Amino acid sequence: MEFHTINGDLRMSRLVHGYWRAHEWGLDAQGYLRLIEEVLASGIDTFDHAACYGGFVNEGQFGAALKLDKSLRRRMTIVSKCGISFPNAALPEMKSKHYDNSAAHIIWSAERSVRELGCEYLDLLLLHRPSPFLNPEEVAAAFDNLNERGLVRYFGVSNYTAQKLSMLQSYVKQPLATNQIEISPLHIEPFADGSVDYLLEKRMKPMAWSPLAGGKLFAADDERSRRVASALLEAGEAHGETRLDTLAYAWLLNHSSGIMPIVGSGKIERIRNAADALGIRFDDEAWIKVYAAALGHNVP
Repeated sequence: MEFHTINGDLRMSRLVHGYWRAHEWGLDAQGYLRLIEEVLASGIDTFDHAACYGGFVNEGQFGAALKLDKSLRRRMTIVSKCGISFPNAALPEMKSKHYDNSAAHIIWSAERSVRELGCEYLDLLLLHRPSPFLNPEEVAAAFDNLNERGLVRYFGVSNYTAQKLSMLQSYVKQPLATNQIEISPLHIEPFADGSVDYLLEKRMKPMAWSPLAGGKLFAADDERSRRVASALLEAGEAHGETRLDTLAYAWLLNHSSGIMPIVGSGKIERIRNAADALGIRFDDEAWIKVYAAALGHNVP
């Protein structure tokens, strides 16, 4: 496994295991524990959560597994996100869908995530989505509070534009660690809209959610998806690789920005397919052919 060392001593594996849909995996605590052990055995040591995943229950399910073997925490980098609120059974006081980036909510959410995950502290906390009502001074105060208390080591954002990220960094004294954004062979906008360029400029490594485009690559039910899948398979011929998911991960991993794709599967074979992508190297021509297939025309 390859790793990034960020801001001095934050280590993140190039592939990240994600828990967005973990409530759909049908696992009890023992099942989660076996999966976590297999993920770690694959070389992946970074785990991505969010307070709101699974209707605010997924972190607690993961935490129940960690209680069965607390020694695993020392082998993990744990990421969580905060700021999205919506009606749910676990927290009935939430009455509407909105973003809450107030200092009080950020602190409350981080404290709850640490408690639910049973992890003592978060290695990285991200603001889940940018709020049009954001007060950056409150965010900075919350980050200071959590960092000084040892509850969160590092901070970052998710789904931020380059301009919004730059603005927030100007208020926050800790160097922001990452921006978790949607990137896939079917979602290439971040390569053109300045998002990836800004991260390269600041030497920040992006995390990529939905790296397989939510399964659209496999469904191949539209011309663009078929075109991109074909380009990936063509690129894989030089490596004797025919697994479409492995090739999609490899395409992201080969980018110079150091993308960290999030593997959101509860199936260990899918996780191993992703890990195998680390051994594939695309040259400029192969990479651009996939990009051009997503564009629908040759590059200028």
